[in-house]
Amino acid sequence: MSEIRIGQGIDIHPFAEGRACILGGVTIPAAKGLLGHSDADALVHALIDAILGATGKRDIGTLFPDTDATFKDADSCDLLRQVWAVARSERWSLVNADITVLAEVPKIKPYVAQMVERLSEILGCTADRIAIKATTTETMGFIGRQEGILASAVVLLQR
Repeated sequence: MSEIRIGQGIDIHPFAEGRACILGGVTIPAAKGLLGHSDADALVHALIDAILGATGKRDIGTLFPDTDATFKDADSCDLLRQVWAVARSERWSLVNADITVLAEVPKIKPYVAQMVERLSEILGCTADRIAIKATTTETMGFIGRQEGILASAVVLLQR
């Protein structure tokens, strides 16, 4: 008999001058990037937290604290690889991941296929198991004022 678990993750990062805008492991041309201790890939951070939640682990900040210089400017996809290696060692496989990015800018639609390809490679699954969508807040709140980005991820894992 298999075990199925759901995990959910949310991550928020503000925009900052002089930083790259990296989402889903893809560098997106943008006037501003995201501020964070690592590369600030909010999409991957939300995905990591969703996987950690489904496997009953602590959050990304506990595993990769922003007080640890080891993770300064870290590639979030490398962090995802580490988390996924542990999940795989515990016999978890991905049924699907559903990810939503809330942002006024940048527009991510032209980069979604690249993001899905990158993430499916890391997670060892077919592209149809990962959905990435974007929406705006219709100019409301910090997202509407173009101050930052929020990403939300839900995963379904099975073992």
